[in-house]
Amino acid sequence: FSLENTDPRTRGRGIQLLSEVLLQCYSLLQEKEVLHLVLFYESRLQDHHLVIPSVLQGLRALSMCEVLSPGLAVSVLKAIFQEVHVQSLLQLDRHTVYSIITNFMSTREEELKGLGANFTFGFIQVMDGEKDPRNLLVAFQIVRDLIAKDYALGPFVEELFEVTSCYFPVDFTPPPNDPHGIQREDLILSLRAVLASTTQFAEFLLPLLIEKLDSELQSAKLDSLQTLTACCAIYGQKELQEFLPSLWSSLRREVFQTASERIETECLAALHALSACLSRSVLSSDSEDLLDSFLSSILQDCRHHLCEPDMKLVWPSAKLLQAAAGASLRTYHCITRSVLPLLLEQYTKHTQSSQRRTILEMLLGFLELQQKWGHVEEDESILLSIQAPVCSVVFSALTDPSVQLQLVGIKALTVLGSMQGFLSSSDLELVVDHLIRLALHEEDLQSSEAAMEAAGSLAPTYPKVFSGRMVPRLEEELQSGRAGKRESCHNHHSLQQRCLQALAAVSTHTSIVRETVPVLLQHLQKVQKGTEARNTQDMVSVCQSLHRVALQCQQDAEGCWYFHQTVVPCLLAMAVQAAMQESTHRLPGKALLEEEVLAAMIPVISAATTHLSPELAAQSVSHVVPLFLDGEVSFLPQNNFPCSFQPFGDGECLEAQRRLVALLMAFVCSLPRDVAIPQQEWLLQELLALSCSCNCPFTATTAAKCFAGLVNKHPAGQQLDEILQLAMNRMEPILAEGPHRTQALTLLLWVTKALVLRYHPLSSCLTDKLLGLLGDTELGPAAADGFSLLMAESPDVLHKGCHADVRIMFRQRFFTDNVPKLVQGFHGAGPDVKANYLKGLSHVLNHLPKPVLVTELPTLLSLLLEALSCSDRVVQLSTLSCLHPLLLEAPQVMSLHVDTLVTKFLNLTSSPTMAVRIAALRCAHALTSLPTTVLLPYKGRVIRALAKPLDDKKRLVRKEAVAARGEW
Repeated sequence: FSLENTDPRTRGRGIQLLSEVLLQCYSLLQEKEVLHLVLFYESRLQDHHLVIPSVLQGLRALSMCEVLSPGLAVSVLKAIFQEVHVQSLLQLDRHTVYSIITNFMSTREEELKGLGANFTFGFIQVMDGEKDPRNLLVAFQIVRDLIAKDYALGPFVEELFEVTSCYFPVDFTPPPNDPHGIQREDLILSLRAVLASTTQFAEFLLPLLIEKLDSELQSAKLDSLQTLTACCAIYGQKELQEFLPSLWSSLRREVFQTASERIETECLAALHALSACLSRSVLSSDSEDLLDSFLSSILQDCRHHLCEPDMKLVWPSAKLLQAAAGASLRTYHCITRSVLPLLLEQYTKHTQSSQRRTILEMLLGFLELQQKWGHVEEDESILLSIQAPVCSVVFSALTDPSVQLQLVGIKALTVLGSMQGFLSSSDLELVVDHLIRLALHEEDLQSSEAAMEAAGSLAPTYPKVFSGRMVPRLEEELQSGRAGKRESCHNHHSLQQRCLQALAAVSTHTSIVRETVPVLLQHLQKVQKGTEARNTQDMVSVCQSLHRVALQCQQDAEGCWYFHQTVVPCLLAMAVQAAMQESTHRLPGKALLEEEVLAAMIPVISAATTHLSPELAAQSVSHVVPLFLDGEVSFLPQNNFPCSFQPFGDGECLEAQRRLVALLMAFVCSLPRDVAIPQQEWLLQELLALSCSCNCPFTATTAAKCFAGLVNKHPAGQQLDEILQLAMNRMEPILAEGPHRTQALTLLLWVTKALVLRYHPLSSCLTDKLLGLLGDTELGPAAADGFSLLMAESPDVLHKGCHADVRIMFRQRFFTDNVPKLVQGFHGAGPDVKANYLKGLSHVLNHLPKPVLVTELPTLLSLLLEALSCSDRVVQLSTLSCLHPLLLEAPQVMSLHVDTLVTKFLNLTSSPTMAVRIAALRCAHALTSLPTTVLLPYKGRVIRALAKPLDDKKRLVRKEAVAARGEW
């Protein structure tokens, strides 16, 4: 009844009902049913305009039918093209038409191609005048498919270009709170994919790009340059020939005149793409060679600027030349043949260091481009012909008094060294001599460090030269009586320390490591036997150098094993020897037992162990663990010790030996997880006892960390449960009372961290124990600081680098499980311990990923604001550092509390603690990211209050005050 009703609204409702049914069940229809429905819907396209939207919905359902008879897709589209004025429809109905076309193109491609150019013309009519971004994204995709799937465009190429290019450049700003999420960039990229999809558009597109390049609109320039770069991927010289002079003129003008770094970058990328495009055309075409004439234009317009005395356009010209030169080997050859000799000549002509630096930086840019092409004979001929003057220029820069010129010279030296066969043997010796001089005797630390880095970069390429010439020189300087006594070394970096750093820096090849490691160990032994007051710092310096060598060896299995089996036994032997001497009251070697030195040895042993293969690690652990448990010293070099080694024994005389548990921790906690540790249960019991009973905080802490590291990697099961129960039984009575409560708390913290990281069920029980200690007047503050330990990355144990069991999102899980308990504990705590809960909470929040924190902000903000009133400076600092990113990332929520925030921040700018004043000023600065209407009532008050810290006695505070007050 409804379908035949004379009232168009009633007919429309009937067709709408039918279409909704078809959208639900189109896959169940038979072929004949589809045929009759298509014919019915086609006839309805001639009906009243109120009916059309429902008809299109029905046709969309039928376009998805797999049993659609051949010819029906063409019939439907012809009817739509002929009967429907698409652009007069609403957005949703226009989108339906695009969907019908898309469906047919994906399933009936050959049928549609049978329409020839008529299909393209029909689509042009459909799209012409479209304005909605949702529809444009679909329409642009249809155009891309028309071109990519080789539909016939016929005489309608220009029309198709016009109907799409009218949107270029895209000018679209999404409305606020847009539910569709379409961004301007989406439309730009979609349109660019259309315009750069075919060479048939070139004759229309290139004039348009040149026109937009010459406009004043920055966004139009950027879009045009990026589109030109994209087009060059498919264009050839045939498409570009007519427009090359205009394109070059526009690009040159923009680079010479623009103040926008981004436009300059895109111009250079476009020039690079043009040059690459012409290079490809030369390889594949017998027609006229446009590349030579194009490069000639570039050289003609840029080369003379390199010779101008004022050097105003030197850098823009050099950048243009380098952009073209980097496009292909041929462009590189053509441009460098003309430019490099000129740059060498200009370097000689100019005498000022600043001018020479500029010229050498340009030369360096061209030399770095050469690395793209590798070992190529044609290219070598250019560089080899100017080898002597290039080396002369670089070596002269290395001896110049200007530090900035030296630094560029060192970079150039590194590039020259990477070019195989460029430097002669005599040049290489001179290179090494220069690097040694700069590394050891150059007053400026920057040049010294750069020379060391250069030595490390070149050493793998020339290992024989560096091991035969540089290492002996460094060893000689290290052993000479002058070491450490030169007053000229800047910033109190002695020659001795420079030698140690240089030995480490150059150890980037296994053959060199075999030369440098014995020198470093020999020096460490020499320092150990000395009695000078500076021995501690000297030992730390050697350990830092050994650590760097260890890190550089990690990716080379041979070098890693050599370092491990050479260094680890030696360090252990020296430490054991020093501990023995301490036990027998002999003085030499005492510095080796200082916390600072042992702490410096830990990363050396750890780095030497983490990358061992399981087989080699098992071989090493079979020696190291018996050393500590059984006193088995036979594997150590020079193992003739005066007494037995008993680090887990009782007695005050063994205190020095117990300190060496730190080295055991460094070793066993860095082993791969699948390496079995001999006598592990006994070892765990000894570590547990030591961590709870030792009076030395350093020893107790390292024992606790070692115990925790082993527990974290221990396989789940009964053995682990028994160990943990033993630990609980040991800790609980000591935590309750006695002289070792602090040691027991340290053990609790580290074991809790070990279990939290691996999601062990007992972790919640231990965390609850820790939460209970926040109410303890003696241990509460330390327990609160312990939450930072639980959440932060540990540098020596319990991190992924040492193979610890660390589950993803453990921080988020800890937050979810424990922050409600912290908040509840705070509200129920007495006034003397409330600060402990705030401190614990701020530590947890500080280490939480910011997106998670933002989602929880509304429930926690009032507590954070209360924390700002706490007198504990650690709580204040943690809370401020937590609030700072939230001001930037959640301005709407923070705006609700702006009055309290302003008051708290301004009060804290007068804190007696400098770090708190700085953090408060940064937060006051961050407040300016809140909506202006929210801030205006506070503007005068804040500006007046921020005048006081402008006169602060600390420069860093004044700096933050200037920035914050200026923004307000």
